[in-house]
Amino acid sequence: MATTFLSAEWRNLIFANYAIDRRVLEPLVPFGTELDEFNGVCYGSLVGFYFQRVRLFGAIAVPFHQEFEEFNLRFYVRRKTETGWKRGVVFVKEIVPKLAISLVANTLYGEPYATHPMRHSWQHAGDIQQIQYDWKVGSDWNYIRVHADRTGHPLVPDSEEAFITEHYWGYTKRSSKRQGEGRTSEYEVVHPQWSIFPVREYDVHCDVPKLYGAAFAPFFEQPPHSVFLADGSAVTIKSGAVMRG
Repeated sequence: MATTFLSAEWRNLIFANYAIDRRVLEPLVPFGTELDEFNGVCYGSLVGFYFQRVRLFGAIAVPFHQEFEEFNLRFYVRRKTETGWKRGVVFVKEIVPKLAISLVANTLYGEPYATHPMRHSWQHAGDIQQIQYDWKVGSDWNYIRVHADRTGHPLVPDSEEAFITEHYWGYTKRSSKRQGEGRTSEYEVVHPQWSIFPVREYDVHCDVPKLYGAAFAPFFEQPPHSVFLADGSAVTIKSGAVMRG
């Protein structure tokens, strides 16, 4: 039976989506999954958003850790099961401002979290909303920001936005000797469809070589295929299967 190990709200999610050569991603693909594509493209997404009302095991509120920013680089995989395909995400790195969150996620769940100073800004002017997330790399503030419409629209089926946001599983590659070679942890991310807010302007400043390695850098020197803002919702994260090679 699935166990709820975290509930929260994710708000004002910025997605900047880039085409990445599958040869760069394949070494990071967890056992039991394969790269997922949209119209023949393997996407990597830079995602900034805000956590609110965080609860562990659905009930426990940890003081001073209920609201915080996150910025991550993720890509998309799928796993074939007896009932069909499960579509999921794999995180290359997740940045948060709270050391305790990184320690728990790295130790217990094997998720690649890192701790950096972070901040955010949400502003509204007329029919425009300005959403920005910042994270510090060394002495340099990196950022992702958008000017988006304040009026959104429902998710369009079979669109790129649907592909990016409707991967409802997470997969973590766990290959240390202590955790076992060829082991993959699966978890389910439960949330309703999000509304999409068209972006009029965007700017991304991310030190990709320092954060993710030189192999990723060329793909983020090109403009993203798409940038959009999603409103977010309440989210529940539940345990799933463990696959072993």
